[in-house]
Amino acid sequence: MSETHATIAPGAPVFPPGRYGRRREPGRRRPLLLVLVGALLLALLGLLSVKLYGQYGDPDYRAEVITYTGITDSRVVVEFRVTVPEGGSATCLLRARSHDGAEVGHVETTVTAAPGERHVRTRQEVPTTARPFIGEVLRCRPAG
Repeated sequence: MSETHATIAPGAPVFPPGRYGRRREPGRRRPLLLVLVGALLLALLGLLSVKLYGQYGDPDYRAEVITYTGITDSRVVVEFRVTVPEGGSATCLLRARSHDGAEVGHVETTVTAAPGERHVRTRQEVPTTARPFIGEVLRCRPAG
């Protein structure tokens, strides 16, 4: 005849005492370790975000097209404003596109701000191979 205990749930395995080693008590987790790992992960993600924002985020070199005029079969004149670090300079790529969107000309130009100034307003002629429809500034980057 087998022995039954009132405290053991029906269907739960019964192990002989001392035969399989000590059983681990359920429930004791390490919340402090989880909090520290989570905080470390957040700190690393924050540092990565700051690095990537500095590299690719809101740049110090911003260009705005004011107007494009002087459109002929061989050129367009683009007037634009560039924001640079104080007293700095930038190299900007300008392009002209035809009515169907094809690039018909481009030119790279360097602009320099006066000492103590952050904005440069300038005009640049973009020579073209066909009649342009629009002149635009693609990007500006640090000169050099």
